[in-house]
Amino acid sequence: MKKKIGVLVMSYGTPKSLDDVEAYYTHIRRGSAPSPEQLKELKDRYEAIVGGVFPLRENTDRQVEKMQEELNKSGVEDAEFVCYQGLKHAAPFIEDGVRQMAADGITEAIGIVLAPHYSTMSIGSYVKRAQATADEAGVKIAFIESYHLHPKLIEAFANRVVAKLDEFEDAGADRGSVKVLFSAHSLPERILAMGDPYRDQLLETSEAVAEKAGVDNWQFTWQSAGRTSEPWLGPDVLDTMKELSQQDVRYMLVSPLGFVSDHLEVLYDLDIEAQQVAEELDVRVMRIDSLNTEPLYMQTLADCVVTEWKKGALVHG
Repeated sequence: MKKKIGVLVMSYGTPKSLDDVEAYYTHIRRGSAPSPEQLKELKDRYEAIVGGVFPLRENTDRQVEKMQEELNKSGVEDAEFVCYQGLKHAAPFIEDGVRQMAADGITEAIGIVLAPHYSTMSIGSYVKRAQATADEAGVKIAFIESYHLHPKLIEAFANRVVAKLDEFEDAGADRGSVKVLFSAHSLPERILAMGDPYRDQLLETSEAVAEKAGVDNWQFTWQSAGRTSEPWLGPDVLDTMKELSQQDVRYMLVSPLGFVSDHLEVLYDLDIEAQQVAEELDVRVMRIDSLNTEPLYMQTLADCVVTEWKKGALVHG
């Protein structure tokens, strides 16, 4: 009989509906509710994207479902992988996912985050919460902390970059004149003083994707910084676009490598906000399609989990 191995698939989380937006952002703000003005702005953003809030949650649900399918056709004979969601800021929370594993009789698990790059402020906090609950629940758990250079992940991103460059070319733009802007969610600048690997891993992914896609004309930029009093990593993608337009760059391709699915930071910050700025600047901006349930990404996740399981099986077998 195959041993059931839990896979805790962690992500940031999104509200299920507009009614949940206030509770969601109150959790992000550590119990401090957004002001009525802030709440209205947040709800307006969700309402502005195609389909509203609902596709965001469905994207993650589909990723977890497809990942479980991929895991269980990966050829591991002595294990059946069962995926559980654990969200940072919405139910089911990370703790809920671990407790559900324990309730289902699972004693061994592997945790992975739907984000390829490690930071103590992001992946590190997920791992800490999951480990604490696993210790309480009697679940032995190992973690995959990053997979930013996995060959299939690089291939998936590179394929998307090439596809959009083809579109620029079909529209009459010279391929080499398109500036590729690799981006990711900004974090507070203090992570640099901490020796955090987040920025370096993102640059490594950018270089690998650019090389695979045959792109020389690229740079890295940041997006979606929080509105707090402390400085965040920059420059922001909107500022980068303005600066490039002053250098007479007319074509830009935004490639958000820090995001693996269509979430608010992609569907609003890039598809709406950045497009508004592009129109003001009279430049053409496109973005690559998100990975979502791209088979190469599902294979990346499954490969990471299976590799981790086999390492554990060798140690404890």
